[in-house]
Amino acid sequence: MDSQKRRHLILNGNMYRVIITLAIPIMINNLIQTLYSLVDGVWVSKISSVHFAATSFVWPVNYLFVSLGIGLSIAGTSILSQLIGASKYEEANKYSIQLIAISFLSSLFFSFIGYMLSPIVIKFMGAAGELAEYSSIYLKITFLDMPFMFLFFNYNSIMNAQGNTLEPTILSGISALLNVVLDPIFIFNFNMGIAGAAIATLLSRALLAFLGFYLLIKRPGIIKVNFRHFKFDKHIIKRIVRIAVPTSVGQSGSAVGFIVLNSFIASYGTATLAAFGMVNRITDLVVQPAMGVGAALTAVVGQYLGSEQLDRIKDGFKKAIKLSLTISLVGCVVMFVWDKEIINFFIQSKDDGEVISQGITYLHYITYSMPLLGIFSILQGIFQGSGHTKYSMSMEIGRLWFIRLPMILLFKYLTDIGSTGIWFSMSFSNFIICIYGYAIYRRNKWQHRIIK
Repeated sequence: MDSQKRRHLILNGNMYRVIITLAIPIMINNLIQTLYSLVDGVWVSKISSVHFAATSFVWPVNYLFVSLGIGLSIAGTSILSQLIGASKYEEANKYSIQLIAISFLSSLFFSFIGYMLSPIVIKFMGAAGELAEYSSIYLKITFLDMPFMFLFFNYNSIMNAQGNTLEPTILSGISALLNVVLDPIFIFNFNMGIAGAAIATLLSRALLAFLGFYLLIKRPGIIKVNFRHFKFDKHIIKRIVRIAVPTSVGQSGSAVGFIVLNSFIASYGTATLAAFGMVNRITDLVVQPAMGVGAALTAVVGQYLGSEQLDRIKDGFKKAIKLSLTISLVGCVVMFVWDKEIINFFIQSKDDGEVISQGITYLHYITYSMPLLGIFSILQGIFQGSGHTKYSMSMEIGRLWFIRLPMILLFKYLTDIGSTGIWFSMSFSNFIICIYGYAIYRRNKWQHRIIK
């Protein structure tokens, strides 16, 4: 299906078909992206649970810097999809070129800063001994793949704005397959340990970025990327940044919150930290299909606003909720029925009974809120697709800083229920923030167009 046919489908097709057509590749793509860290974790866990804990311990730090790229990507999808919906193709070309330029330059800067500050940040988070050593090695290498990650974010943003969610998925599949092959080679055959896992991911993402950028130049769709006679446009950059900043603040605020959260969890011991990281990766994997439904809305909402079809946005919201709940409930059943088998699969080293026990407990708690994660993603898709990213920012920051962290502190210092307080807080915060997000949706202020 070419770009014009996709545009016609989005603007005029059956809503279930629109959502499913766009969502399925996004679901697969999200699953593939999740597999990057899952594959690293599974192979690294064969060394020890401390190695496994290190890979999850540093994730929020890396994500803090990646959040800028995510913000720019979401801003790009929102702006470009609205321009496509309004048939302003030449303007969309200009925005895409500016987006790529500022993304790449910022990625180089943050890659350098992150690499240099890694040991200091890990020490600040409270890690010591082997956990600090392995975390520093893993984090420093992961920062080197940031320029490649940002380039792929740009490619993904431009494709999603056109309704082409399949091509990025194919490229991600190739990259993930390479990562699966390289991980054991670098970790065990080259005897590089946790550094090998990070290097395998770096090489895989580099290939992904080069392929994506090549296709943008050589096989353009509605949007055509051409850097001939390029120069920065302050007006365009200002508009991109204005939409990107709230999303980046929300994402980075969430990442900082997880850094603080990890420090709290680390105080309960390595077993609790490993259980937390393991179950989060499992739920990330299971919830991706439901979240893919919400992510599909980001592109279609922009095109509907650009073509002034508000009724289709509301219809898409209702149908996306139904699809997300159905998918999530299936995931819940799977996690309840095969809880022990799932946990045992992701913990491969011996003598980790405490990790397995806590992991099963956390898995039970978080399963109850799985449907809410899909609803959260759908609300985010509405707000981000419309360009009103301040609402998605408030949901990101509010869930962690105003609900989850205060609850964890209360349970930690005012009760003696131990790590169970963490598991309950993680689940209950999802419920509260979905109520808040739906209240914002009902106010309808997100309906105002950002591109006139």
